Amino acid sequence: MSQAPASMTVFIPLTIRKRNGRPKIMPPADMAPETGGVDPHILKAIAKAWSWRRQLESGAFSTMSDIAEAENVTPAYVGRMLKLAYLAPPVLEKLLIARVSPTVSVKELAETAELPWAEQAGVVFGAVADPEAAQN
Repeated sequence: MSQAPASMTVFIPLTIRKRNGRPKIMPPADMAPETGGVDPHILKAIAKAWSWRRQLESGAFSTMSDIAEAENVTPAYVGRMLKLAYLAPPVLEKLLIARVSPTVSVKELAETAELPWAEQAGVVFGAVADPEAAQN
């Protein structure tokens, strides 16, 4: 009777990608179905921002404080997330239709909405936003 080995090594090819600003272990593409690349929390935050924007524009809510009270969150959170409704159309298209994963967190994505539209895609998807900064 032969004796079983004391230990065994198993190799599983995993990759580490940044998702929502945090490292995430990803299985090989052929082992897991494609989920679209965009973190569901980002998609939900954008949907919520657009809903809040429509409610403010329609008069359903008068202020961000009214939304915050109804949603049981702080007015600061509503203000920060509401910025997602003002992202550049090309950025929204890449996130929502092409499902390209951003290289920034939800909070950083909201901050990016304050940049000019021409710079947003570079910041959100990892390219250098300022060509002069790349040269220095």
